[in-house]
Amino acid sequence: MKNLIIVFFFTLSSIASGQNQKLLATKINHITIAAEQFLGYDKFDFYYTIKNNIFSKTKDSESIEYKNIALGKITKVDLQNPLKIILFYENFNTVILLDNQLNEIQKINFSEHIIPIVVTATGIASQNQLWVYNSLNQQIGLYDYLKNDYKTISTSFPESIKYYQSDFNTFYWIDEKNNWYSCDIFGKITKKRKTPDFDSIEIINDNQFIIFKDSILTIEDIEKNQKFEIEILEKTFKKFCYKDQILSIFTLEGITNYKITIP
Repeated sequence: MKNLIIVFFFTLSSIASGQNQKLLATKINHITIAAEQFLGYDKFDFYYTIKNNIFSKTKDSESIEYKNIALGKITKVDLQNPLKIILFYENFNTVILLDNQLNEIQKINFSEHIIPIVVTATGIASQNQLWVYNSLNQQIGLYDYLKNDYKTISTSFPESIKYYQSDFNTFYWIDEKNNWYSCDIFGKITKKRKTPDFDSIEIINDNQFIIFKDSILTIEDIEKNQKFEIEILEKTFKKFCYKDQILSIFTLEGITNYKITIP
């Protein structure tokens, strides 16, 4: 009988551990916007959107726009430095640098560089550099936009990039097999782990990421081996962004901001 009780409680604990713990999200506010894409906030509380391929920066009644019809569709936007915003136009192999008033600072056409470069991933890095994934050799490099100098820093990797994200010191990517990697500015590549399949994902740091799959938003910590399901009102949405404990959910109705505290 005693053994049966032990087995019973062990089974209950196993079931409980297999279920996602819940993480409560507290609604802060809702902002009604008319946009096709929501890109996120900066530290000055401006939010950034794209509509009709026009890039916009908005706060309260203040709004600034940038458009460049000649370069086609905006592929990626890097907002890490609001004083130096990066717009990537993949179809034209070109990056535009903007100041905080969305004035064009610099245009970089990688097709004109002395070293053949076809960019399929890019973002701002430290020391006046850009992360560049060159699909010609399947390697990561750093481009100094002041010196017009490019150097390859990594070995090549065969799998295509499914998702990428970067900060000033690290380039993260997930390949088509859901393997998660990082590369530092010295070219050291680290394999993190295989992520679950996802509809969308955002990497928070070296150990944490948020994924959206099957109408469920989950945060995982690979170092602590923890997983939490984030409870929000929306079950479908166009995009989510996380920054400084604020989770922003973008739907057709606008942006809803939630406060979440990650354990």
